Amino acid sequence: MKNTIFSILFLLSSSVGLYSQDVTVSAAFDSSRIYIGDQIFYTLTIDQPVDLNLTIRPLKDSLCKNVEILSGPFCDSSLTNNRLKVINRYLITSFDSGFYQAPPVYAEINTSTGIKRFYSDYSALEVMRVKITPPDTTAKIFDIIKPYRAPITIGEILPWVLLTCAVASLVWGLIILIRKFKKSRKEPEIAINKEPAHIIAFRELGKLKEEQLWQKGEVKHYYSRLTEILRQYLENRYGVFSLEMTTSETLDALVKSGFKKDDLYSGLRTILTGSDLVKFAKYKPEPAENEVHFENSWKFVEFTKVDETIQEQAGSNEKKEGSL
Repeated sequence: MKNTIFSILFLLSSSVGLYSQDVTVSAAFDSSRIYIGDQIFYTLTIDQPVDLNLTIRPLKDSLCKNVEILSGPFCDSSLTNNRLKVINRYLITSFDSGFYQAPPVYAEINTSTGIKRFYSDYSALEVMRVKITPPDTTAKIFDIIKPYRAPITIGEILPWVLLTCAVASLVWGLIILIRKFKKSRKEPEIAINKEPAHIIAFRELGKLKEEQLWQKGEVKHYYSRLTEILRQYLENRYGVFSLEMTTSETLDALVKSGFKKDDLYSGLRTILTGSDLVKFAKYKPEPAENEVHFENSWKFVEFTKVDETIQEQAGSNEKKEGSL
């Protein structure tokens, strides 16, 4: 009986020893060196007899500190001469530089004497910094790879263009509406009775006389002021825009307005042409000539002015006709 028990234990121990000799577990990275953020595969390979029922626990999250598992396992197997080869691949990466060792992985089997495990060796990996990495990664945040600037497409620009056009059209429409509203509410202008042309002319001639320009040697300025007063009078009295005309154009326009070529006409022509000689030909008139031109200007206004009583009667008649 004792011999039988001894034989059974011997067979079991020899079978376990046989298993240990026939099972091989290996693990390795595709490369022993990577840069920070690179991705490589970690491959676990088990070579065993085909009739051996081994159990392999899948790896999760990480192989070791700072070595992360991104996905897997991706399983594959092959059968050759009653030998089964099982391959499990894991995609891994690391974001911290340094030297790392993945601990051994194992496959196990239940035997009559307990659980038997078959281990791989340690797997070494060096994670390196890229050349652009600053010496101290804790002192500065940096990109592992320069960000890619994608080109802007028409589909991205078109909505903004349409929105801009819509806003611009809305603003323009509001401006037009506001302008129309302001015009509709604008109060009618109140007509202000303008002074008669001769009143304005006499007042300005009086100021000119008081300034005594030619007496101070400012002859050119004197004649400029004198002709300006007369030209403004012609505009207010006859509608001849003399300030924008030459002397000849002024006289022609005055005749076309119905003015006769009489002594007043000749006197006005003498004043204007004499003034042109002083202003443009550097003519130096005598003091008596300056006085004569002033007196003739006063007479021209005096004899061509419209009687105020006649104007008032005409205005009252128009009001009566309008009321009727």
